[in-house]
Amino acid sequence: MVEGSPRAQARAILARGGDIGSRILRRHRIPPAAVRHTDTSWRQFLRTQATSMFAVDFFHVDCALTLRRLYVLFALEVGDRSLHVLGVTGHPDGPWTTQQARNLVMDLGDHAARFRFLVRDRAGQFTASFDAVLADAGIKVVKIPPRCPRANCFAERFVLTIRTEVTDRMLIFGEQHLRSVLAQYSLHYNRQRPHRSLQLASATPIGTCPRADPRQDPTSTGPRRPDQRVRTGGLKPLIKRHGRVLAPDRVTGSTSTGTIRPSPAGSRVNAASISAPPKGEAK
Repeated sequence: MVEGSPRAQARAILARGGDIGSRILRRHRIPPAAVRHTDTSWRQFLRTQATSMFAVDFFHVDCALTLRRLYVLFALEVGDRSLHVLGVTGHPDGPWTTQQARNLVMDLGDHAARFRFLVRDRAGQFTASFDAVLADAGIKVVKIPPRCPRANCFAERFVLTIRTEVTDRMLIFGEQHLRSVLAQYSLHYNRQRPHRSLQLASATPIGTCPRADPRQDPTSTGPRRPDQRVRTGGLKPLIKRHGRVLAPDRVTGSTSTGTIRPSPAGSRVNAASISAPPKGEAK
């Protein structure tokens, strides 16, 4: 019988149990768990399976104009650091995340066979249907331990990279602006940016490039607007009133102060080319 306080008794019982367990292991010649040759540490698993592994995670961006918080889902190929921006939404849920997994498998095509594992956290957005879509493609989902974000170190490092290089250096106005910025940065990340893990070489994307056009994304939460591009010639047709900017080369129009006459190409528009309004016309 062990004497003393309950805490001392518990310590003595645990010590005895440990001694008994170690005797049994020594009797059967079983080494301790730390030196067993069948165990693989998490670091060894990431290194050995890097070429056939995806790292998936979310990061959020706060919009300066719309005052919304948008969530970006991305997938990173650990082996060659190729980036896939899967989608942008303001309300990530299970069905939306599952659809992004389907899009990823479709974009990879035949190259999906070279991937065996996908590392993710235990967020509620990753449902059983998300795992089932990847399992059908032959990709096994590996969950990191609870409250251990460093276990998904490759995804966390990319979040730090994109915050340092993009979102912390500019204001994001809205969802359309964020999609455009992510499209340009994903091309830079995959084709031009050097990576230390690749000996300062750029990533070589195996599958197709990330879907960057917001008109092709059926999961967009914002209204779809026509493609707004600056045509050839830049902003030369811009005309402002009161003679502040008179940049057009061949423009005929009217202002509140008079009429602008067409000027020859390459010449400046001066005050003499603006005729005075007729008498009796209200200014």
